[in-house]
Amino acid sequence: MRALFVVAAVLSIAGVAPAQDPGVAVPHFDQKRGGSEKMHLVHHVVTHPGAWKAADIEIEQDRNRPYVYVSGFTNFDAQIYDIRDVSNPKKIFDWTIENPELHRGIGAMDGKYFKIGDRYYYAQSYQFMQGSPDQDLGAVIFDVTGLPDPATVKVVARIRYPQAPGGFHNSFVYKHSDGRTLYFATVNQQQALVYDLAKVVKGGDPATWLVGTVPNPTPFKGFAGSYHDFYIAWDPGRQRDVFYGAGLGGYSVWDITHIDAPKQLFTITGLGLDIAHTITPSPDGNIAVTETEYQYTPLRVWDLTDAQAGKMKNVDIPISAWTADWRDLSHNHEVRWPYVFVSAYEDGLQVFDLTDPKHPKTDGYYYTCECEHEHGFGGTPDNGWQATNSVEQGAFGVDVRNYDGLIVLSDMRTGLWLFKMDGFNGYTGVSSVQDFDRGPVAAAKAVVPDDTRP
Repeated sequence: MRALFVVAAVLSIAGVAPAQDPGVAVPHFDQKRGGSEKMHLVHHVVTHPGAWKAADIEIEQDRNRPYVYVSGFTNFDAQIYDIRDVSNPKKIFDWTIENPELHRGIGAMDGKYFKIGDRYYYAQSYQFMQGSPDQDLGAVIFDVTGLPDPATVKVVARIRYPQAPGGFHNSFVYKHSDGRTLYFATVNQQQALVYDLAKVVKGGDPATWLVGTVPNPTPFKGFAGSYHDFYIAWDPGRQRDVFYGAGLGGYSVWDITHIDAPKQLFTITGLGLDIAHTITPSPDGNIAVTETEYQYTPLRVWDLTDAQAGKMKNVDIPISAWTADWRDLSHNHEVRWPYVFVSAYEDGLQVFDLTDPKHPKTDGYYYTCECEHEHGFGGTPDNGWQATNSVEQGAFGVDVRNYDGLIVLSDMRTGLWLFKMDGFNGYTGVSSVQDFDRGPVAAAKAVVPDDTRP
């Protein structure tokens, strides 16, 4: 989310598929309630009082750990829900930064769980404004091994980065092919930071935690050129760890097999990509879905085959695009090939199918925002972060539990939602989910290489 920028841009996509299914009727704003026939609401939890209730969301994947983590956004807290009974989630833990009344900023933004040895952890990222306490705080790390007992949850580390105050907006945990579990974090610099989580949870000298950086070679004129978001994956066909970065200026893809010496593979840049927000590849890395953070823009779909093979240094023409409603903006997304699960701001949860990447097809949806159009996040802390020209409200984050297909979604206005979709009962392919025990190489070998739908 890039809530502090309001950008007008002209989108030109020549010769690509329609940005929206011609057979899908878009309802008026005051009619956006409920969902499609295939999408079933399991439960809804109002996580906070007030206007802003949640930022990102994370669900654990082990069958014996039924826990969902909700980033509390401007409430500055991290919440944990036990969803053993999916029809009756129970909040079992709620931690707020010390002296919250002294802090200013957008707060608790993004969370990732991980495993080191036989212990489980959760990393909650934070963003506080300069002049606030903890302006250099990037993340708080919790040991959550003892859940569901909240008394066993302990803060074991805090990652600070005083070189560039403002915290970590987004993060990604990746089990690298070299065996390390790495934490990638955005920062207000022209690079991403890479931390060795085994060193972080062990303690010791924080100066040893940072083990690498990934440059952003596509800075946007007038800004720091930081990354906004990224995705890291093992490329089984080319035997390499690959970093897909989205930031101000476009998208950049790197070979990070040797984390201390990343090698740039290619970029995705061109008209309308200055505020690159999110990029997610297919399991084989040949297709990618991207978002740019300004109103009216669709999610673009790219063919990366030639670029991955070293035949192109920059990709600038997408092969198709998709949007829930051209008047709005879609946000974060998770790929469970060929499905793309989208947290689509005012348009709630949306799911589309990339079986034919040149012709995306909407498969299901559920409206969760129930909000007034263009009254989203913006402004300043003094006016309650309210704006009258923003569509950045509603569905913020989405995650999918692979073993049973449960979909969890966080909505900025309404809180935590749980869904099931007809025809999607689980997933066995490569995704953002990490195999912390075996690593990415073994995990990639264990899945069906092409169509992994049940």
